[in-house]
Amino acid sequence: MNGAFELPAESNPLTEISLFHSLNSATSSDPTQLQTGTKQLQKWENEKGFYPLLQSIFLDNRLPLEVRYLSIIQLKNGIDKYWRKAATNAVHKEDRARVRERLLSGGIQEADRRLALQNALVIAKITKFEFPNDWPDLLTGIVQSLRSSSSPNAAPNQLPRTLLILLQIVKELTSGRTPRIRATLQTLTSELFLVIAPIYVTRYQNWLSFLHKGGDDEGGALHAVEDSLLALKVIRRLVIGGVEFPNRDDHVQKFWTLTREHFAQLLPTISQTSSLLNNSVRSTIEKHLLQLSKFHLEMAQTHSFSFIHMDESLNLVRAYWNLASEYGITFASNTAVASTLEDAEAYNMQEPQKSIQERLCLKGLLIVRACFKLAFNPPPSIKYKQPQEKEERAQATEIVRRDLLTPDLVKGMMEVLVTRFFVTRAFDLREWEEDPEEWENKQDGEGDSYEFLVRPCAEKLFLDSVLNFKDLLVPPLLSVFESIAQAENRDLSLKDSVYTAIGLAAHVAHQQLDFDKFINSTFVPESQIPGPGYSILRRRIAIVFAQWVPVKISKSARPAVYDIFRRFLNKDDPTNDAVVRITAARQLEPIVSEWEFDVKQFLPYAPETLTSLMGLIETVELAETKLTLLNTVSSLVTRMEHHISPYADEIVSLLPRLWEQSGEEHLMKQSIMTIFAHLVASMKADSRKYHEMALPLIRGALEPNSESRMWLLEDALDLLANILAQTETPASQDLLSIAPHLIPILELGTDTLRQALELIESYVMLAPSECLSDAFRRPLIIALDSLLGSLKVEASGVMTHLVETLIVQANLVGGNSAMQNLITDLLESYFLPSLLNGLHGSYVAHCTTGPLAMQPPVDGALESDYFTVLARLLVASPQLTLSAIQPARTVAKTVKAAPSDSSEVAEAFEQTMAWLLEEWFSHYPDIPEPSVRKLHALALSNLLTNPQPFILSKLQDLMTVWTSLIVELRPSDDPGDAKKDALNYDPAVFHRTLAGEDGFPVPEAPEEGRKRELQAKDPIYGFNMSEFVTARLGNAIDGIGGVDRFREQWLLNVDGDVVKAFGDLGII
Repeated sequence: MNGAFELPAESNPLTEISLFHSLNSATSSDPTQLQTGTKQLQKWENEKGFYPLLQSIFLDNRLPLEVRYLSIIQLKNGIDKYWRKAATNAVHKEDRARVRERLLSGGIQEADRRLALQNALVIAKITKFEFPNDWPDLLTGIVQSLRSSSSPNAAPNQLPRTLLILLQIVKELTSGRTPRIRATLQTLTSELFLVIAPIYVTRYQNWLSFLHKGGDDEGGALHAVEDSLLALKVIRRLVIGGVEFPNRDDHVQKFWTLTREHFAQLLPTISQTSSLLNNSVRSTIEKHLLQLSKFHLEMAQTHSFSFIHMDESLNLVRAYWNLASEYGITFASNTAVASTLEDAEAYNMQEPQKSIQERLCLKGLLIVRACFKLAFNPPPSIKYKQPQEKEERAQATEIVRRDLLTPDLVKGMMEVLVTRFFVTRAFDLREWEEDPEEWENKQDGEGDSYEFLVRPCAEKLFLDSVLNFKDLLVPPLLSVFESIAQAENRDLSLKDSVYTAIGLAAHVAHQQLDFDKFINSTFVPESQIPGPGYSILRRRIAIVFAQWVPVKISKSARPAVYDIFRRFLNKDDPTNDAVVRITAARQLEPIVSEWEFDVKQFLPYAPETLTSLMGLIETVELAETKLTLLNTVSSLVTRMEHHISPYADEIVSLLPRLWEQSGEEHLMKQSIMTIFAHLVASMKADSRKYHEMALPLIRGALEPNSESRMWLLEDALDLLANILAQTETPASQDLLSIAPHLIPILELGTDTLRQALELIESYVMLAPSECLSDAFRRPLIIALDSLLGSLKVEASGVMTHLVETLIVQANLVGGNSAMQNLITDLLESYFLPSLLNGLHGSYVAHCTTGPLAMQPPVDGALESDYFTVLARLLVASPQLTLSAIQPARTVAKTVKAAPSDSSEVAEAFEQTMAWLLEEWFSHYPDIPEPSVRKLHALALSNLLTNPQPFILSKLQDLMTVWTSLIVELRPSDDPGDAKKDALNYDPAVFHRTLAGEDGFPVPEAPEEGRKRELQAKDPIYGFNMSEFVTARLGNAIDGIGGVDRFREQWLLNVDGDVVKAFGDLGII
């Protein structure tokens, strides 16, 4: 049958035989059969009966193991995709019922543990969806199986298989976060705990009795060990995840007492040199200890307040601390005192696999940390607390502070942590010598490594201690530090430990320690001592400086620190091995990044430091190490600003090689782009010689089909922004050719949208003619239309500001012709119709009140942005804009209309202008910025160039706007300033040239100059508002036949107070 071929799906009906053949093909080593079988299974997965047939094949133990295994995997994957009732192509109800009814029996009877595990995972996944509503008898079936497992007729695997199923169910439910899943778990816990706890106790006693007394039934003891371990795992998860207040449950309290007793019984067992049982059983016993310690730890972390109220919990914490303290003796033994490879070989020490003692020590340290957290930083809770819970929390906190964390315990704890866990061990030194980069990277200690490693966890516990017992612990710590911080003291192991503690305590001890004194008296001399062991001390000194300099150091002491790092990076000093130099490079970054870094003080040390850094980058091999060093270089480039220029060639010459070496390592490429961006920003005009080198990198990251776009897009945009800021006009074709690649980025809708809009605006200012060409302008306007109405206020403001810049540049560069093209695109792309449709929706909504009040589609700042775009168009070309409004409204009421608008008849131009101006004048007082209000007033006034009834009928609103704005824009109340406009000025006159640190002016970035030039040509600053109103109102009066006719037809309708206030301005 192996040579059978698969028919097309329509001619290959789903049967158990055909499914078996497809599964058999899918497990074949022949690629053709594998592909054929896999495709056939994919075609069948939505057919009715597929999953029950998969289960039937799995349950047939006569079939090959690999076929059965694939069938249960297919079933498990199908549950993830199709078991939810609301899923597309959901599994049929009859199929789900058929699968459910055979799951428990099939899993309990399965002999192969791998297959049983997969079946248990299937049951767990279905339980999450269907218990208890669609599978109410699940719990009953499991309990019956557990209870009957002790009967003489029970199958040997019945108990372990049932426990395995139950374990996976509890795992699945405890991973859920919804109230329904939590309620399901609590429902299971109450009954299952009473069934499983006796099973655990019985099986535990069986194998423990065999362990101590011996006997003939070794096989039964082996089964008992496995069964008790499974039961313990289930109970641990049930109690932690399914009992809200464990301390209030008598059954849990009794089991808690048992776990303490069992832990005390088993701990001596693992230290015995011989055992009646084999190594696998010994390993299982160790797993029992780990499960018990996990139970204690999770109780302390998850139910911290209940933990303190559990029986003898404080004694349990003390026992764990004693265990950790005793292991500390082993941990600290064979320390690297002489600190040479030969010494490490003499100890014959290699880092072993984690022993059970080390794992239990880690659990003990974490339990003590949980007690510190409970006492001084208890977890917050937003749920309502019953009086009993509040009282229990308060009592638990008080008990820990008063009875557990006593001064004697805390002081002893600090001593043990510093002297036993803050040491460099012999096998640490061996790895230091054999693989320095890997070892140095592992010592970084960031993230959650403290949850898995003893040394980082000990450091965290030390921090907990000194932060919360500052007055108790800091004085003795400083006393020890001052006693050993002498250059002539050669106890390097103790120095390394104490210096570690002093570095960690920087934020606590800085007020009591004169760190500057020790820089010159101790650290400077010690940093120059060569010889064995001092590489360890040099590494520690670099770390201590990185911890202390951002906290407390005087300005006068900084040069000594910079000089020490310069020397530590010197590869010609034999004491500066790879670890010392890499550590110094890593720790230099926080020193140069801190707030008070003074580049003038660093400059004397910059040449050697940067040269050593660049040389080190070329010699290291690991990508992680290169990234660390590049991060330091990037920080130096940023903080040194234009002082980096003399070293830029050396830095840039290295980047192409690193780019080629990085291959698919995108983090490396991100780092290279970041350095490029910082170089351009720091060097300003001097960076232009590197622009052409960076442009291919940017283009490669922005191209739509680029594989690196996902990872490098944000960094490429940062680099492009810095290059555009420093580019002078005219721009190169290479730079301009990147602009079209920005338009597709607008469609991504990611965090880069805003930056892409700002970059396009930079291009519009840099090369307006190119950006207003048909090839660029039209796709851009279409992309902007897709964004209109879908953005948040901030991003919408950036988008509409880009449109404003386009309008201003079109008017300046191409005049009426360019405006005609732009307005045509705004109309044909639906941008202008969409804008008017949004404003009309707001007008309609603002006309509604009470229960029928509607929510406006655009409001507040968003509506201001919409009107600002219209204002720019009307100021630039009122006739073209007005001629586009009527066809725009026609489109808006058909193609892109809201449902409520679709049935309305065509709207006359006068109607459009009536509601548009009504909404505009109504919104005008809500515009916060005076400059924007002036722009809107200019636009509204510009409608008088061709006086029509729609604007003349709004004369009262116009006069109100003119009066309030002209008064607001007066520079002062002096009569001579009555007709002056505070916004009518040349921005260049008020431009302030910034002075650098050396007193000489800092050259202005070309883009800043372009912005200022554009601002100088902006009508907001180019027109005097009083004069503009005089001209436009005079034009309107002349256009309708003179003053008398104007007064009789239009001014007569304006409120007398409004006319008087306007007349008092004296502008006409």
